[in-house]
Amino acid sequence: MLADALPARIGFLGLGIMGSPMAQNLVKAGCDVTVWNRTKSKCDPLISLGAQYMPSPEEVAASCDVTFAMLADPESAVRMFPFNFYYDCYHLSLIDNTRYGYFYQIDVACGKNGAAYGIGPGKGYVDVSTVDGDTSKMISAHIKDTGALFLEAPVSGSKKPAEDGQLIFLTAGDKSLYDTVAPLLDIMGKSRFYLGDVGNGAAMKLVVNMIMGSMMASFSEGILLSEKVGLDPNVLVEDLRLALGLAESVSQSTPLAAAANELYKVAKSHGLSDQDFSAVIEALKAKK
Repeated sequence: MLADALPARIGFLGLGIMGSPMAQNLVKAGCDVTVWNRTKSKCDPLISLGAQYMPSPEEVAASCDVTFAMLADPESAVRMFPFNFYYDCYHLSLIDNTRYGYFYQIDVACGKNGAAYGIGPGKGYVDVSTVDGDTSKMISAHIKDTGALFLEAPVSGSKKPAEDGQLIFLTAGDKSLYDTVAPLLDIMGKSRFYLGDVGNGAAMKLVVNMIMGSMMASFSEGILLSEKVGLDPNVLVEDLRLALGLAESVSQSTPLAAAANELYKVAKSHGLSDQDFSAVIEALKAKK
């Protein structure tokens, strides 16, 4: 049973690949959950488990103590913003092609029939979507203008960790709301970090994504190289310099490995050749 100190009513907006298993874990843990999704049929599995349904984010936020939002799919929140917000953003040069998708997340939080219209003092809004820091701050400002609390909590993890309750939460914002929802984060994840002011969680998530993306790209280069020279793909070449020479001999492009090798050269020139991966970090510092 959940402790009495937990929020009595929990809202969940967005039941896509990530949101659905996260909300299911809350329901299965005994939480009183109310859900919304642009496509109502995606709410049906949660309703069958005992969740309540509301037809708009506004109504979910109005009926719940804490509302979570997982809006990874931009199309899931279209049509919610009032005209004057778009007008103001246009004249402030806030809209561009790279950020346009984030306005869908803002729509659900702050637009017409959005959560901000139903939320207020004594309530909390936890955004577990992945957005940039500026967007997170914008959503926070709209939510806090109502007297409610705001916490950004983007997750590290994919569908399987979401299903297994093994996500990592990178949170920032109102510390009191963090403390309130911590047991709920523990239901949905294996670890959580509080990082201070709004924007820090979003920034950390983007940094983690950058690191993971670089690792995946480098790993892919290694797999392609091993296959091209007829090796078992599970075999890894430990010496980076020799690996680059091998790649050159078969005309295999390895730009990330080459860049890494240059960093190792810098590290060696600074007398760090006896260190491990920390040598690369020190080399990057030296390049400032």
